[in-house]
Amino acid sequence: MYENELKALKKAGRFRERHLYDDRLDDLASNDYLGLSHNKKQFKKAVKLVTKYDTISSKASMLVNGYHPIHRIFELTMAEYNGFEEGLVAGSGFLANMSLIEALVRKGDMLFMDEEYHASGQMASQLLGDRVVIFAHNDINDLKQKLAAHPANRQIIAVEGIYSMSGELCKKEIFEIADEAKTLLIVDEAHSAGVLGKNLLGIFEYYDISINERHIKMGTLGKAYGSYGAYILASSHIITFLVNRAKPIIYSTAPSVFDTALALVNVKYIRKNAKKYKKKILERQTVVKKMMGIPCHSLILPIVMPSNEYALFMQKGLMSQGYLVGAIRQPTVKKPILRVILNLGVSVKKLQHVLALISHNTVQ
Repeated sequence: MYENELKALKKAGRFRERHLYDDRLDDLASNDYLGLSHNKKQFKKAVKLVTKYDTISSKASMLVNGYHPIHRIFELTMAEYNGFEEGLVAGSGFLANMSLIEALVRKGDMLFMDEEYHASGQMASQLLGDRVVIFAHNDINDLKQKLAAHPANRQIIAVEGIYSMSGELCKKEIFEIADEAKTLLIVDEAHSAGVLGKNLLGIFEYYDISINERHIKMGTLGKAYGSYGAYILASSHIITFLVNRAKPIIYSTAPSVFDTALALVNVKYIRKNAKKYKKKILERQTVVKKMMGIPCHSLILPIVMPSNEYALFMQKGLMSQGYLVGAIRQPTVKKPILRVILNLGVSVKKLQHVLALISHNTVQ
């Protein structure tokens, strides 16, 4: 029934497939920033934690009978570590973004979203009609102008701590603008939590931002935290409102108890070992700067490719050398890229090798 559409995707080099990649490949493609996906000791800690309870699965939505003590412990831990009043677990980052944007932007409000915000937020914003304004990526002046041009009962800004495809950090001035204008500020820390800051808590910590009642932080558990699910941190007032109005929270089965437990033990482990991890992160960023001449402030290195086909060609060639990198094509990005993740689970020597291979074979 969709043969023509699939043919068009293949012709444009945009056809996607699921792959079972060889687990022996060095993983420089996934968002497993700290390499925790291979840490079986942490996995066993989570198993031990879950088996302390008679109930080991979610069973229902959190508002029925799916809310588990492990969910609550995780929420309290994340709120305490990050300096927020309250926390809320969610089934995925996609659901967390849908929850925030669909619920918080009420009649008479306006949402101001960075044009490179995650697809989950963009999809949610389509429910808002004329209550959403897109501003140019990380553009301070454009945001200021649009805030002035669109007064509202509540103005809400949505940005990411680190943007997933470029590895670019959200500008600190956006936090300052939000504070001056007294707007709510949603920060998606999916790619910055576990990567930035003294204790690897993310961009709020990196910029030394004092948390206030207008700040909202959300993030995923499937990246640096080595699990699956998501969280939202905010004032107790906002969290209570989400519990009452956010459809993905109300009508979804509660997040996996085990995945939440795994995230909990990993969050504590990361905090305990933050100094060690920070040293490894800086070491890999320095390698990128020396070899590629590119300043890198995250663990995401995008390398522009001349075409979709060449991106796939490079990916296949690197796989033959034992490395898996991401070949990201339109419409996810404007120009196709190799997305190289500076995974701490892959040695610096191997990172140097893969960067040398890319440099030697990249067509300009």
